[in-house]
Amino acid sequence: MDRKIRVLIAKPGLDGHDRGAKVVARALRDAGMEVIYTGLRQTPEMVAEAALQEDVDAVGLSILSGAHMALVPRIMELLRANGQENVHVFVGGIIPEEDVPALLNLGVRAVYGPGTSTSKVAEELETWVLGKQPE
Repeated sequence: MDRKIRVLIAKPGLDGHDRGAKVVARALRDAGMEVIYTGLRQTPEMVAEAALQEDVDAVGLSILSGAHMALVPRIMELLRANGQENVHVFVGGIIPEEDVPALLNLGVRAVYGPGTSTSKVAEELETWVLGKQPE
């Protein structure tokens, strides 16, 4: 049996809209993954600490506030400082197209906009973590 992928879903920053994060969390859980949801208004330090404590394979960040270019670099820096270079980070939310290359250059694996299918997110996570190819 394959091991379960452990994913932390986090809402960094001050925006209070978490429906998308909850939808992704449920879809990944339904796909057989262990999902830890941090809740609203997490600081980058809280997200990195939770990722370390939970020993996750991936961190999904849901950001709708426009603060992604401040929050994501700090989270990536903290994960590296914790020795978690192998943790796959993906971002979802309202991210302007022009910011996507900068996020990918930071080491973010993928940026998902509104309307992205949750099965795509689950398949890509399986590919990154387990080396599985989509069926």
